[in-house]
Amino acid sequence: MTLFNKSLLALSLSVGLLLSCAVKAESVAIINATVHTATEQGVLNQATIVFENGIISAINPQNMSFDRVVDAKGATLTPGFIAAMNDMGLVEVGAVATSRDASDKEADIIFDPSLAFNPKATTIPFARKGGITRNIVTSDGGESVFAGETFVVNLTGDFDSVLATNTGLFVQLGAADEGSRAIGMQQLIHKLDDVKKALSEGKKSKDKDDEVSREDTVIASVLAGKKPLIVAVDRASDILHMVNLKQKFNLDLVIVNAADAVLVAEQLAKANIPVVIDVMRNLPESFDALHNSLDNAAKLASAGVKVAIALPGDSHGVYALRYSAGNAVANGMDYHDALAAITANIADIFHLEGGRIAVGQPADLVLWSGDPFEYRSKVQMMWIAGDEQGLQSRQDELRDRYLKKTDMPAAYR
Repeated sequence: MTLFNKSLLALSLSVGLLLSCAVKAESVAIINATVHTATEQGVLNQATIVFENGIISAINPQNMSFDRVVDAKGATLTPGFIAAMNDMGLVEVGAVATSRDASDKEADIIFDPSLAFNPKATTIPFARKGGITRNIVTSDGGESVFAGETFVVNLTGDFDSVLATNTGLFVQLGAADEGSRAIGMQQLIHKLDDVKKALSEGKKSKDKDDEVSREDTVIASVLAGKKPLIVAVDRASDILHMVNLKQKFNLDLVIVNAADAVLVAEQLAKANIPVVIDVMRNLPESFDALHNSLDNAAKLASAGVKVAIALPGDSHGVYALRYSAGNAVANGMDYHDALAAITANIADIFHLEGGRIAVGQPADLVLWSGDPFEYRSKVQMMWIAGDEQGLQSRQDELRDRYLKKTDMPAAYR
């Protein structure tokens, strides 16, 4: 072997060793934490949580060494909260049309809003300050009852933060400004019927239009249980129609909004249909929502319904998700049920990893200065898939900028 080849081999081995060392992620142990696991284990006191390569690898291990130790000093550690059914990353400023990508009048079954997702939106770091590590994003839809498909992101703000696309079909039913609500319900029923019939007969759509065949593919996935049918609806009678549709088509059905769900809680629990609600809705906004109440989450959970708490719609208020959970507790919901409603239940309903502190789960973790449902508590540290996250938002930067004393006029700061 020539001297050049030997040198090249040595260089290659050195580079390979360096790369292997770089790939190996450090192991981190959070010690002396009050861990709210969101599992059957409940709360673990003075516990140790270990993670590496983005995954929780051990809980209270014996005789292990770690690359880094974080002493929680008794502080509360929770799973990262999971927000749902909002337009985070699709809308920057609601009043600025060119920054709104959450809806389109042509949106339909195959509308994929993830193509417009902006991981650098200023709403994302602000939501992290509220303990949120993942989000299920949806569109506002268009002229059809079919509003498009949901997608899942983490809140790292990285360009690869979209975790999954086309994860659920979102449908909006109920009262219409013009015409009858029956038309929307009928469109959904007919679409499910037509595709089911075509599948059972082994036939392809006669319409050669690509969009029609793509629509049928989405509906076929819903009928096969590969993705949930997520229906925004409030009135009890409409909810009962959906209970019947679940039974007829064996759907993986999720009800969103559900102001009148307390009237049919027994039927929802029996049919194993989860409900995603905004617990702060407490006014009769319409004839479809006469039973809005701050204690609806508690009533539904007590009836055996799997409840998830969300702030559907505008992403700018998602930061306050933990306050919604706290208000649910103040109005009768069990504390651990409320925590599950923004962690484990969301993960279960939308078939996600995360939402629990357990071995094998993603290391989406939040260390708090106090009870996360208390207004004064703050995020001390956060990890998403094992990577520590920054906690500075645009709001913090603006505060620091304009509170800084200077002789220059404000516009020059």
